Amino acid sequence: MGDITDAATPAADAPAPPPALTKENNLFMRIAVNPDGTVTRPEVPLVPASESAAAAVSRDVPLDASLGTYLRLYLPNPVPPPTSPATSNNNKLPVVLFFHGGGFVLFSPATVFYHAHCEAMAAAVPCVVASLEYRLAPERRLPAAYEDADAALAWLRGAVAGTDPWLAAHGDLSRCYVMGSSSGGNMAFFAGLRAAKGGADPSSSPAATAAVRGLLLHQPYLGGVERTPSEAGSEDDAMLPLEANDKLWSLALPVGADRDHEFCNPAKAMPPEALTGLPRCLVTGNRDDPLIDRQREFARWLQDSGGVEVVVRADHPGSHASELFVPERAEELFAAMREFLSADGGA
Repeated sequence: MGDITDAATPAADAPAPPPALTKENNLFMRIAVNPDGTVTRPEVPLVPASESAAAAVSRDVPLDASLGTYLRLYLPNPVPPPTSPATSNNNKLPVVLFFHGGGFVLFSPATVFYHAHCEAMAAAVPCVVASLEYRLAPERRLPAAYEDADAALAWLRGAVAGTDPWLAAHGDLSRCYVMGSSSGGNMAFFAGLRAAKGGADPSSSPAATAAVRGLLLHQPYLGGVERTPSEAGSEDDAMLPLEANDKLWSLALPVGADRDHEFCNPAKAMPPEALTGLPRCLVTGNRDDPLIDRQREFARWLQDSGGVEVVVRADHPGSHASELFVPERAEELFAAMREFLSADGGA
């Protein structure tokens, strides 16, 4: 499957094209909520890590075996030479901690399209990518995913990352960026807030948190009780229909919370001083995304209320998550990433 639709059955002599993406065959619409509060998720192909891939090699490293969390690391293949503009003075690459999307309910680093996306990102930026397998709602509602994000960032900043052969040889952990797409973009924002305040670990030090040089928030998944115009017009959106959007938030937020909770609507629920110390932010989005109004409002809030340095690239064509399936949209995102990192001396 190359997008979030049911795959067509191929003919014996020629593969049939995948069906057009519609509200009816959207994976989010096929999440079944069970009486016990769990969900039955639609099947989506998973792929293993590979140390023999063309664009970027990958391997999995455990994070917390008791929780089932891990990181899938991606390294450009070949690694840029020491004289490349992509490498720093110590001949190493920036490190991007990546959180996948899926409304906090679906997907994994091993999901076929997120795996391919991280391979392409590692090669195109270039950078070392660490993609997090985090706990999903509703079995583990928010803030469980945030806690896993904190653990991943602590791993990168800690002694364990220093002993990982790929990061030790090729990753510059003084140039670490936290990135997410959709719900992952939401996670990256909250991970940045925690890092700016020293993290969840009381042993964290300012020196450790200084390694987070910026946040890359791609189409961050946000909401609110009052609908924006772009949300209100998304009833039949093929990628994120309104009904699916409502369902995902009902499954992800803490029990009893409404959509003006800070996890969903930080611009309304959080005081401006909560943003103190937040690093530079890149906020990217596409014009046809039902969440685009939220993303633009969020970027203004960061800049105007919090005094955060924000770069906004929210006028690209395309739908929500179109970078996963349309190469031109992916390259626009990677170009914005390169520009952001280069301005910081990070690529």
